[in-house]
Amino acid sequence: MKQYLIMLCMIFFSINTTAQGNLLIAPARVVFEGQSRMQELNLANTGKDTARYLISFIEIKMNEDGTFKQISQPDSGQQFASGNLRYFPRSVILAPNEAQTIKIQLVKTSQLAPGEYRSHIYFRAESMEKPLADRSALKDSFGLSVKLIPVFGISIPVIIRVGDTRAAANISGLTLTPENRLSMTFNRTGNASIYGGITVIHISEKGKVSEVGVVNGLAVYTPNLSRQFNINLDDKQGVDYHKGMLRVVYTTKKGTVSTQLAKAELQLK
Repeated sequence: MKQYLIMLCMIFFSINTTAQGNLLIAPARVVFEGQSRMQELNLANTGKDTARYLISFIEIKMNEDGTFKQISQPDSGQQFASGNLRYFPRSVILAPNEAQTIKIQLVKTSQLAPGEYRSHIYFRAESMEKPLADRSALKDSFGLSVKLIPVFGISIPVIIRVGDTRAAANISGLTLTPENRLSMTFNRTGNASIYGGITVIHISEKGKVSEVGVVNGLAVYTPNLSRQFNINLDDKQGVDYHKGMLRVVYTTKKGTVSTQLAKAELQLK
């Protein structure tokens, strides 16, 4: 008798292009606002084997530390988008280096109240192996063989914004540890999520500017009002983190236009 244990990895990314296993997805988030009714996702298999992916919607909440938890009921102030979305196809089989487009359509929005709605479209890898033909599984003394099959999943947010939606951000609680780990809290106000990238620069007492940290795709989703975040600063540039100043800049980009969402500074001593 043979048993197959499935190891499921769910990865939630928030960058322009994201990948897990051998699946590449672009863009890494979908936002419906204004008159937009249809959007596309581009999938590509960058591996050496043919792969099948099952597609579905899942609902998740963001914890204050930025981790995610799958849920079935929305938190207070959270609104799911999946009931107003359609997608096709429902699954894809991709040969090595093959690409395919997934279409996501906005439907039944006339009764939606103003605000932001969010769900996550989930791509779950399905094993293409034939279990009975596999002779590589380990067997115990009772004839039971167990094979561990890693099954990867990747999820990206799909957001619907209706009516007047806006958000603002600020950064508080900048703290630097002796190990050059910078901690901070992102605070969100308004009825929409915030999303962007952070750049950390060190400014020496003589005015020398050094980029010491970059993180892309940092979000605070509704209904969360804050998110804690830590970043290890670059220690390869000979920067003295006991002197000068650290500046954190949080920016978002729409098309080719970048907008500063928040900025904070920490005097070093």
